[in-house]
Amino acid sequence: MAMVGGGEGAFIGQVHRQAAGLDGQIELVCGAFSRDRENNRRTSDALGLPADRCYDSWQSLLDEERKLSADERAEFIAIVTPNHLHAPIAEAALQAGFHVFSEKPAALSLEEVRRLAQTLAGSDRLYGLAHTYLGYPMIWQARELVSSGALGRLRKIFVEYSQGWLSEDQAAQGNKQAGWRGEPQQAGPSGCMADIGTHAFGLAEFVSGQRIQRVCASLGTHVDGRRLDDDGAMLFETAEGATGVLLASQVCAGEENALSIRIYGEKGGLEWRQEEPNSLIHRSLGEPMRVLRAGAGQTWLCSEARRRLRLPAGHPEGYLEAMANLYREFAGAIRGSGNHGYPGIEAGLRGMAFIEAVIASHHSDSKWTPLADIG
Repeated sequence: MAMVGGGEGAFIGQVHRQAAGLDGQIELVCGAFSRDRENNRRTSDALGLPADRCYDSWQSLLDEERKLSADERAEFIAIVTPNHLHAPIAEAALQAGFHVFSEKPAALSLEEVRRLAQTLAGSDRLYGLAHTYLGYPMIWQARELVSSGALGRLRKIFVEYSQGWLSEDQAAQGNKQAGWRGEPQQAGPSGCMADIGTHAFGLAEFVSGQRIQRVCASLGTHVDGRRLDDDGAMLFETAEGATGVLLASQVCAGEENALSIRIYGEKGGLEWRQEEPNSLIHRSLGEPMRVLRAGAGQTWLCSEARRRLRLPAGHPEGYLEAMANLYREFAGAIRGSGNHGYPGIEAGLRGMAFIEAVIASHHSDSKWTPLADIG
């Protein structure tokens, strides 16, 4: 693995490195971690990389790694930069012959993701997207219960992602993560919805197995001077007729990472919360509620859930393990083995179609705004 971004002081880059290394299948061999040369050097030294594999730019990383022998050069590029660089780096990496694993969103516009998808289709490379919450075992168990018909025909979906870290003007206080997320040139046309609303959207579609077809959305910006949305809510409908509500906010003071989903059908419902990821509540019509618990060896869980479990029951697994599951699946795909259960370019296209539909709906007088067809 090569990494672009994630230098000293960055949050998500360190998480990616820890997750990628969890199974011992991926080795970080080089990087272009920061545009600041001293930061770049310190990060590389701290990670034990040789000086000649610490590159001043992502362009030089791609150029120099291509010159190395196949058994020495990086096989894939992990992109953990601000949003505006995701697509340009991914496209250049694919054209240079590298696989790509990128933070989300995939790009700043649907048109940009479409171009990236065309480049990918014309290559023999792989593309993965870091929708980390889709790596949790109990999300796969929930998906299996829905697809098996345990809930009957779906009627209602409630999905919410609430945070509180932007309740104050963190950018003005020098927080770099808050700073670039508030700049349209780096973050894109949306703040909160692109950052965490896409996670809620992706979770709803993944668990339900249904595509959200249209939205009726309202966005808000609650902190003076902030240029992008920090809050939003919407009604939505799926192509199969289920209706739902999606909430995403980064100004819910006191909240941490309260991602949750409740989904109901004719026969019952499911509930999962990211802050209690080992538990899945299953409600059946006319029967007592039951709580399914994660844990290796739990034979009543579906095979996809069990495959993503690492520890015996009662030993908590969390965010790092969920992201590690994505990296393990991606590594298996590169090697030509495994079931390849990681989000890819379709998730990038769907996520960007969602963001653009939400923004259009917010500015429209029409009740409903359809999502663009990604084919």
